[in-house]
Formats: sequence, structure tokens, C-alpha cells
Amino acid sequence: MSSADVHREMHKSGSTLRDFILGGQDGLVNVLGIILGVATAVQDARIVIIAGIAATFAESISMAAVAYTSFKASRDFYKSEKEREMKEIRELPHVERKEIRDIYYRKGFRGAPLKKIVDKITSDKKVWLDTMMTEELHVSPEDSENPTKSAFVVGFSAIIGSLIPLLPFFFIPIKDAIIVSVIISTITLFIAGSVKAKMTLGTWWKSGIEMSLVGMAAALTGFLIGSLLGVWV
Repeated sequence: MSSADVHREMHKSGSTLRDFILGGQDGLVNVLGIILGVATAVQDARIVIIAGIAATFAESISMAAVAYTSFKASRDFYKSEKEREMKEIRELPHVERKEIRDIYYRKGFRGAPLKKIVDKITSDKKVWLDTMMTEELHVSPEDSENPTKSAFVVGFSAIIGSLIPLLPFFFIPIKDAIIVSVIISTITLFIAGSVKAKMTLGTWWKSGIEMSLVGMAAALTGFLIGSLLGVWV
């Protein structure tokens, strides 16, 4: 396997993990806010569970649909831009050649080295096209991944994430379940944030705390709304 193939496989794995974290985080945060609001308002575990399950599947379907449409749009954009560049290389090679020269001129190349780079790139139309796509348009084939796969990963992870804050309400009294739900959700968000930082350049503990705070902000909002509505129930 070539280094390019290894890079592509690593990128695919990273993208899948990114989708999983995205869906799981969104599902957990949204459902946590909903069930805490309902639990605080009605003090009935059955209603909390029903609301949580309904929110879980609504959230997962919504997230999957968003992932599908966004990735499909990205793929369609890549294809249309690639076709446009191919046409311009065929019909306006002198213009496209100058664009290659300008790209590497801005990178600091001059004289003979610049001419050699331009000649080498424009001697192979595939290399020429790939260079225009990445250097001029800043898009790559990885930006147009399989939308169906992304939608499935995001939707499935949204279900998993949504069930995490809901599980305590199946097994323990509602007041205890609220506390346990907040604790396990906070821990889960911290771990997810830490893992996300490992994929980027962020500090793991800072990313974990940041994601935990975002989740707890949603939980606090749900708790406050539930407290206010509970007066009227």
C-alpha cells in the first residue's frame, strides 16, 4: 500500500470518528436538555422515558438527514468544479497554465525552478487537474465522501448518544436518575471532547472541559424551563 493510500485510509477513519462524535454529542446534549426539563416538570419517570425515546429517534433522523444533504451537496460541488476545470484545461490551456504559474509564484518560486514545476505539472493532465482542484479551489476528493455512509454513522451515533442520559430513568428513582444522568453525560462529553482533540491540534483536557460545559449549559436550560413549567403542572 502506497503512502497516498495509507493517507486516504487514515482520513476515512478520521472522518468516520468525526461523524460518530458529532452525532453522539448532538444526540446526547439535545436529549439531556429535554429529559431534564420533562423530569423536573412532571416527576414521572414513564413520561420522561417516553419523551426521551421520542426525542431520540426524532433527533437521529434529523441528524442523519442533515449529514446526508450536506455531504451530498459537497460531493456534487466537487464534481461540478472538477468538470469545469477539465473543460477549461481543454479549451483554455494557456490561461490554466498561467494559473499554475501564479500559484507557485506566490509560493516563492522564480526563474528556472518555477518553469520546471509548471512544465512538469502541465505535462500530465491528471496532475494538472488535481493541482487546480487542491491549490486553486482548495477542495479534494475526501471532501465529497459517501453521503449515505456519513448519514448512517451520524444517525446511529445520535441514537447511542441520546440513550446515555436516558438510561438511568429505567432503573432508579427519578430524583436520583436526574443526578446520575447529569454525571454520566458530563463524563461522556468530556471523553468525546478529549478524543476529538486527539484528532486535531487541541489540548485534550481543554477540549473535554469545553464540550462538557456546552452539554451542561443545555442541561441547565432544560432544568430551568422544567422548573418554570412545573409550577403549572
